[in-house]
Amino acid sequence: MADVFDPRKRSEVMSRILSRGNKETELAMLRILRQNRISGWRRNLPLVGKPDFTFKKEKLVLFVDGCFWHGCPRCYRRPHSKRKYWDAKLERNKRRDRMVARFLRRSGWRVVRFWHHELKHEKRIATCIQQLLARP
Repeated sequence: MADVFDPRKRSEVMSRILSRGNKETELAMLRILRQNRISGWRRNLPLVGKPDFTFKKEKLVLFVDGCFWHGCPRCYRRPHSKRKYWDAKLERNKRRDRMVARFLRRSGWRVVRFWHHELKHEKRIATCIQQLLARP
């Protein structure tokens, strides 16, 4: 299907997509943390890669990756238009994710990534995080 917007309008629409506070990702994780009384996290700490949640004392960072923007092997659907653009964009995103994780790990951080589609398994995610926090 062809894009319904001209390039200028598409750029304007895409520029309004926020990288923080997405109800489907970070806010869903926020709800999981609060409902399970998982504390000690902070948001928006100035770390490389801008982790969604940081447990500074435990040196643990959480990222919640959108299935489209980060290329989830289960959910990602390649757009039919501008395939070259989207393939390159997705590859850059994946490369950046790997570089950020490598840098943070080398700096002593534990890095955990959750896919957007995994957020529906709230108890499993909460248990995973609690186990990670219990480990030194």
